[in-house]
Amino acid sequence: MAKDPICGMEVDEKTAKYKFEYMGKTYYFCSAGCLEEFKSNPSKYVSGHKPCCH
Repeated sequence: MAKDPICGMEVDEKTAKYKFEYMGKTYYFCSAGCLEEFKSNPSKYVSGHKPCCH
């Protein structure tokens, strides 16, 4: 099971309807709303991500 990075809900990777690849990793979402929120600002939700050159 994967954790939706927006709401924290557990999502089954095998049956997940909503997923998105970001920086080489696939993220899974419980709904289209959570997916769209992530896509609008992925770096806000990815822990440990730091901008390249700042």
